[in-house]
Amino acid sequence: MMESIVPIAVWLVLAVTGLSIVAIAVFSLRSLAQGKVNPTTIVLTSVPIVLFLILGLVMDSWAEGAVMAFLISLVLTSLALLMSGLRGLFS
Repeated sequence: MMESIVPIAVWLVLAVTGLSIVAIAVFSLRSLAQGKVNPTTIVLTSVPIVLFLILGLVMDSWAEGAVMAFLISLVLTSLALLMSGLRGLFS
């Protein structure tokens, strides 16, 4: 019984995740068109997704690409926080 539910649950989670990503893209484009958001914010928010797509295609598996994208995003975020703190310290 449980063996037949697992694949269905996995596909449902993937479908909901995909719909969420599409909704985020649509609403961010709508906000951009209405002038409610800075374009730089959308570009910076999409960096991890672009990294994941590029690394997923280049590396041996999508799992390795996801882990590397996460680690690179973590390092970039840490550097951005460090630079922001240093800028605030000296200004």
